[in-house]
Amino acid sequence: MCRIGGTSFVDQVRGSQPAAADERNDHDAVPVVRAPGPVCVRPARRGEAGVLGRHRRLQRGDPGRGHLGLRERAHPCLRRHDRRRHRQRGRRHRRPVRRGQGAPRRVLDHRRPRPRCGPGRRRARLEGVRRGRRGPPLRGRVSAPADVHAEISRIVREEHGIVVASLARRFGDLDIAEDAVAEALLIAVERWPVDGFPPNPAAWLTTTAGNKAIDRIRRESKRDEKHQAALMITDDTPPEPTGPVEDDRLRLVFTCCHPALSPEARVALTLRLLGGLTVAEIARAFFVPETTMAQRITRAKAKIKAAKIPYRVPDTSDLAGRLGAVLAVVYLVFNEGYLAGSGDEALRVDLSDEAIRLGRVLRQLLPDEGEVAGLLALMLLTDARREARVAGGELVTLDEQDRGSWDRALIAEGHTLVRECLERVASGGTGPGQYQLMAAINAVHTDAPDARDTDWSQVVALYDQLMAVAPTPVVELNRAIAMAELDGPDVGLALVDRLDLDGYHAWHVARADLLRRLGRGSEARAEYDAAIAATENPAERAHLTRRRDQISNA
Repeated sequence: MCRIGGTSFVDQVRGSQPAAADERNDHDAVPVVRAPGPVCVRPARRGEAGVLGRHRRLQRGDPGRGHLGLRERAHPCLRRHDRRRHRQRGRRHRRPVRRGQGAPRRVLDHRRPRPRCGPGRRRARLEGVRRGRRGPPLRGRVSAPADVHAEISRIVREEHGIVVASLARRFGDLDIAEDAVAEALLIAVERWPVDGFPPNPAAWLTTTAGNKAIDRIRRESKRDEKHQAALMITDDTPPEPTGPVEDDRLRLVFTCCHPALSPEARVALTLRLLGGLTVAEIARAFFVPETTMAQRITRAKAKIKAAKIPYRVPDTSDLAGRLGAVLAVVYLVFNEGYLAGSGDEALRVDLSDEAIRLGRVLRQLLPDEGEVAGLLALMLLTDARREARVAGGELVTLDEQDRGSWDRALIAEGHTLVRECLERVASGGTGPGQYQLMAAINAVHTDAPDARDTDWSQVVALYDQLMAVAPTPVVELNRAIAMAELDGPDVGLALVDRLDLDGYHAWHVARADLLRRLGRGSEARAEYDAAIAATENPAERAHLTRRRDQISNA
């Protein structure tokens, strides 16, 4: 702003006294960049880059200065005075900056005059603090939903395996990892309903559980070298590679499926740690008492610790020999998600998605292994029918499903994998395994536009091959059901009655359906009652109840 004899050009036009209206508002305040004039400077602090090492700009000067051919004024340091002369100020004027750092009624760049707090506002703010009013929630927090506990349960199901696997890699101890995760979940149940949900629940649980694990290690009087090394970890850098695949959950699967463990312990331990299933759910899957399953899991974890089984993916040369147990684990996890054994949910989509994800990782690891491709195809073809399997809270059987709602993209991917397996066998490879054969059976079902168009002769032929590879009672039961579609319900019932599966709900369902088709209503109702008592899935119970009531009404 140009000054003449210490008085600004604006003051000469307006007069020496500002108007009364101007004293009550600041509409005439102009950023200094709009007016040409000398630049206000202040002494530079230590470490700041200033002009001639002594002064630092507070406000920008006129961008047009020096471009009109006019002579520049000498630097303030050379004129031996830095302050700006002041004009006469109004009674209500308050300076925005101290001393000579700004002209009256001028503001800094990109600023405008604002009212100060004042005693009234300050008093109201203090009253708010005294009354206990809380401010806005922390940035990044998500407000708690209406059904808090249901949301926490969903997060636990989705993140349990991720957090346990991460801590198992870090600390090398399954007991420490599982106990720390349990403590973190308790803290989450207490805090999240009050403080809100964190933006990344898995990271929150991992950090909290890691701190709990470190606290436990510090409390212990004796620690092995691995625990001491883990205690020194303070950075968040990615871990060193510990196998051909960089995936914590896959490492956990291979650790739990080590040959030193029994087959039953391998599957049970992986379902507990990776899938987050309860001991009761795993016990029902194995048809054993809950106490027996709990002891089996405890002994398996103790053996891993005593034998110092490494937490890593085996080398490629040893991978094929240990693959069978891993595939069995992945398939059981998928089955639990496909038809939940307990709980209020008919389907546990998180488990199904997790099993498919692990199947894809295995597929990338072993692209030439037919059983890996077969398992992935089996899960994809089965999961493609997910949307049609439950309607109105009731399970819908394959023959009653709306095939238009099937996921055609998953079906196409599954069919491609099945054809790849068949081509490998035709080119002289080894015979198909159980997962390839089960995938081929599902491919026949998903290829039929209607249930009446199913090629049951091909299904029976595939079950015959499957019986030669995996002669289990469940496979024989499914073959009997296919034979009933091909040769009649009386043939199928005779095959079903030969099986010793009393107490298995699918066996009772098969007998009930065949008896209903044969017109033996009272026997069918009894079998439906037995099947209802043997299952806890709400959608399946609703479906069986409707079938039974249809017989009663008839």
